[in-house]
Amino acid sequence: MTSRRVKLLMCAGLVVAGLSGAVAAQESLLPPGFDDKPAAPQRAPRAPATAKATSATAKPAARPGAQSAAKPTGPVAAAKPGGTATPVARPVQPVARGPAPLVAQVPEDAGVSAGTTGRDAPAQIAAAPVDNLDDIDPALIDQLIRSATPKVDIPPQAQRSLAQVGFLAEADGGLPATSTHYLNGAYVGPILDHLQGRLVSRWGHILLRRTLASRLDTPVGMNGADWAAARAQVLLRMGEADAARQLVQAVDNGFYTRNLENAALAAMLATADPVGICPVTALTAAAHPGWDWDLSRAICLAFTGGEGAPAMARLDQAMRKGTGDRIDILLAQKFAGAAAHSRRAVTIEWKGVDALTAWRTGLAFATGIEPPESLRASSGAGYALLATRAPMLSLAARARAADIAAGRGVLSSAAMIDLYAQIAALEEPDAVWGPLAGKLRTAYTAPEAGDRLSAIKDLWGDASDPDRAFSRLVLTAYAAARMVPEQGLSGDAEGLIASMLTAGLDRNAARWAPYLSVGSEAWGLIMLASPGKLSAISTANLDSFVSGDDSSNQLRARFLVAGLAGLGRIDANTAREVAAKLKLDLARETRWTRAIDAAAESDNPALVALLAAFGMQGDRWDHMTGLHLYHIVSALRRVGLDGEARMIAAEAVSRV
Repeated sequence: MTSRRVKLLMCAGLVVAGLSGAVAAQESLLPPGFDDKPAAPQRAPRAPATAKATSATAKPAARPGAQSAAKPTGPVAAAKPGGTATPVARPVQPVARGPAPLVAQVPEDAGVSAGTTGRDAPAQIAAAPVDNLDDIDPALIDQLIRSATPKVDIPPQAQRSLAQVGFLAEADGGLPATSTHYLNGAYVGPILDHLQGRLVSRWGHILLRRTLASRLDTPVGMNGADWAAARAQVLLRMGEADAARQLVQAVDNGFYTRNLENAALAAMLATADPVGICPVTALTAAAHPGWDWDLSRAICLAFTGGEGAPAMARLDQAMRKGTGDRIDILLAQKFAGAAAHSRRAVTIEWKGVDALTAWRTGLAFATGIEPPESLRASSGAGYALLATRAPMLSLAARARAADIAAGRGVLSSAAMIDLYAQIAALEEPDAVWGPLAGKLRTAYTAPEAGDRLSAIKDLWGDASDPDRAFSRLVLTAYAAARMVPEQGLSGDAEGLIASMLTAGLDRNAARWAPYLSVGSEAWGLIMLASPGKLSAISTANLDSFVSGDDSSNQLRARFLVAGLAGLGRIDANTAREVAAKLKLDLARETRWTRAIDAAAESDNPALVALLAAFGMQGDRWDHMTGLHLYHIVSALRRVGLDGEARMIAAEAVSRV
């Protein structure tokens, strides 16, 4: 017996050592009527010790691989030419609990050794305790080890490679997979770790989501599972729960690392699907430490094992031991009780809860509960970004959350329209959101242009809440595109153009160019966003824009000059001249500017997108500088992301 087999045997020692005791507890393998207890035979005279020893050595136990004089009566093993016994392929039930099922795995008609029938096998195994490892059939050992190994239902030829991870292929809009092929994992990892999720630009958010979801090669020196985990964590911080879930599920469960397990649990909670983590808890995360994992395993036991009572008992034990906060365990009990049929009423009391965590939000949504208003308000955008995609919440609750999610880039204009259409279809629409849904219908279908424009402006509201104001521009993007350009509407062109550009409707916006005065804000948006350069831009044109700029520190004018220079739509002399007037130094270098320029020089769109997102982190556009915008727009244009470059530049001007 090789040393590897001995080590495997020692791992299964407890099961094998309890074999003889387990046999006695099994049901009889004999047919009905054959298991009547026979009369007790009379005790034979006690043999001398020497005789016992002689009889014991007369028939030595058959060793593995040794040929027997008598032909076995059952198909336990087939002899190879070399004399090694190999198992015959036949269905084998896995060992579920303890060593007891081990005997049941031996077929009724299978012989254990030469001259022994299957019906006698249990009695003989029980009567002959194992004293020597070499006396155990190797096939039986292998079977025992296989039964204790986690089962993976994906055959090797169907397993997905970790050399490339993601779910958005290049043919479907993802970035080229080879963009990250030669990148150093030690360089890319910290970039992802320092992306906090909040970007000043909606289009920057959309580009980053697209990059993280792309099917990309694993960087050098990085594990493919950790590559997926780092990207999924960034998506979660961005509020992109569905994309994060798809990304973690792009890796086979058997390949999960600790980092990916944590990302997977967070993704399942963010999508209000705690049971989604169960395949992971059954494999690599079976012993993952942490109160949330303990509670998750109890939930999975209730839903996947059909073991309601043990699952609830585990949760009760967690409550007694204080494994997690009380509210966390109560939410787990309420959710697990739906599968356990425990007929236990679990009341969720939020009194004393001071914050919403990922666990509390996910379990609350999964049980159809909306947390109290005070907790929702204190959680801010973090809660709203998850609530807007939670189908178990009311449409009114989702519409409130959409006013934040659309401005961030989580919801598209089409998704916003679908949400309001559902509200309008209700028999009794919400008192607040029902009228807004009616106005949206008017903005699209009213016969008169004036009525449509009035409805659009009513939906915009005031600018008291910047997030809501920008989200309403997203909501009305396609309605704004239906407005026919004319001179009489040029006074409202700025808002209409900004609204169209939130959905990337650049060609519709460019139709307004003949009706705009040079140097106006609407003119600046068109000069940045149009698919091609519409006309030459002189220093006088830019001076006119600068003179009409009322933003703080003329930030809007700085963004316009930086954007036009990055897009290559003004010559270098004009850029330097106007930038000098604005005290904007586009030639200044930093470690970040050198990095993004080098990424653009190497024509690497994925790295440029990551570094661009790194430079756009913040809550407000006044946290950005013209220098950052210039390098972001220039680098994106150079690697073929011209559309994103134009939209980011125009958004910067419109949101200051």
